[in-house]
Amino acid sequence: MTAERDRSNPVDGAAAEPGTTAPAECASAGSPTAGTPSPTEPRNPSDHGKAADIGTGTVTTEADPDSPKRLAGDERRREILAAVREVSAEQGVSHLSVSAVAKTAGCTRSLFYHYFRDMDDAVAAVMDEAIEDFIAELETWNAQRTEGDIEGALDTVAPLFKRLVADGQELPNSLTAGSGALFGGFLHNVVERVARYICDTTVVDFVRLHPLEIDHVYETFYTLVMGLLMYIRTHPDVPDETVKDIIASTLHIDGYTAKRRRPGGAT
Repeated sequence: MTAERDRSNPVDGAAAEPGTTAPAECASAGSPTAGTPSPTEPRNPSDHGKAADIGTGTVTTEADPDSPKRLAGDERRREILAAVREVSAEQGVSHLSVSAVAKTAGCTRSLFYHYFRDMDDAVAAVMDEAIEDFIAELETWNAQRTEGDIEGALDTVAPLFKRLVADGQELPNSLTAGSGALFGGFLHNVVERVARYICDTTVVDFVRLHPLEIDHVYETFYTLVMGLLMYIRTHPDVPDETVKDIIASTLHIDGYTAKRRRPGGAT
């Protein structure tokens, strides 16, 4: 009878489950293993480039130009996400695979699984990254606008939306082009985040100085942002002034613009 292999022994060939242990690429050098020569034993010729510290028992290894780059965790994770974007852009989302992404990122498959459960998890992380980029742009706009200057805010937010759509930051197109469900899910997430952010910041500032003339504030902003993103994607040459007018009329603040200034209305 053949003896059953001990699956608890990693030397016996069993692969560790994703996320349970750091991959071999991340393991620290110098951990004790059977058969490791003591500092007094002659060094194996294959150990060229290693220097033993007899006092601490640690081993320092010179960089091998042919080995995968060893980077900080956050930087390596970002490189893997960049590889997901690159592979999907060049080959299409249907050709996304762990092997293709790992090869493009210059890492091992085990390292990919150290950061992500599977490819769906990595794709979701790419989309989250795109949403954070969009919110960061809005935060910059919100910090730079002059409180109370409604027309000035409109003049700057209209081209901002156009630029974000043109640059593709509002949506990683190559990842969602082949999946209606993926597209719809991501679009909902980005619009929800943008609408919540504006309601929690810009709207709060507005109502300190002006009456709010819309009901269902969050729902109005959600509908407005969704419509703007979709319209600008299909009409990239729409004039900034048109986008500005759409925003102003939807939010009932067109009376604060030069086109329809209210008599005696402060901005």
